Amino acid sequence: MSENKSKLAININGVSKNFGTVQAVKNLDLQIDAGTVFGFLGPNGSGKSTTMKMIMGLIKPNSGNLNVYGIDVTANPWDVKKIVGYVPESPRLYDFLTGLEYLDFIADVYGLDAHTKKTRIDEYLEAFDLENRENEMISGYSHGMQQKIAIIAALLHKPKLLILDEPLSGLDPKSARIVKDLIHKLTSEGVTTILSTHVLEIADAVCDKMAILYQGTKLAEGTPSQLRKESKMPDSTLEDIFLKLTGTNDIKDIVQALGK
Repeated sequence: MSENKSKLAININGVSKNFGTVQAVKNLDLQIDAGTVFGFLGPNGSGKSTTMKMIMGLIKPNSGNLNVYGIDVTANPWDVKKIVGYVPESPRLYDFLTGLEYLDFIADVYGLDAHTKKTRIDEYLEAFDLENRENEMISGYSHGMQQKIAIIAALLHKPKLLILDEPLSGLDPKSARIVKDLIHKLTSEGVTTILSTHVLEIADAVCDKMAILYQGTKLAEGTPSQLRKESKMPDSTLEDIFLKLTGTNDIKDIVQALGK
């Protein structure tokens, strides 16, 4: 772990968010140390993406406070965006640009000089096996290729905080492994990563600590070993723990009933 681990990167106090009559996040408290990989686990509709967007300053909470590296997100959202790299669950890129043109544009937005821009773009294109496809239109890219471009764009300015919403979706096994290894490398350099996923094996393998969200509420928080201990399931998989905590551990009975 990084020597910055003791420094707080994210501080969330009493945050709630409503969309009309739907309460997406309910009175969330969360503190995330710098230089760690923190996972948000939960099914669709659990509040994972909403929480990440609030941390980014893309949407405002109805109540509560969020701070990123000491910056008040609601008061200074642009200052937060300067130090954050964000990959949404369904990246929307500019289809009328080539991959290289898009990355060049993003690098200019972050104010990278010409040498740094070229060096970093070339490095990431090679790492993700895109060095011979960068001059093709994004509209012709597969979902996996677009995902790679979105990840590269999030990394170009060397963010202090990386927010990844289902980042391995659509990636081939090699690229998925590259992303996992890259996350570990960035962690060793002091970068904080927030990872949202419903694939529990990924969280177990990558995250230092995680929070299980369900219907907008935090059910549990801790390291994988702490979650096993607190759930009194020391030899169980993270999937079994998740099913127990979310009250869906009767899934086997459901499957059996459907199979009749």
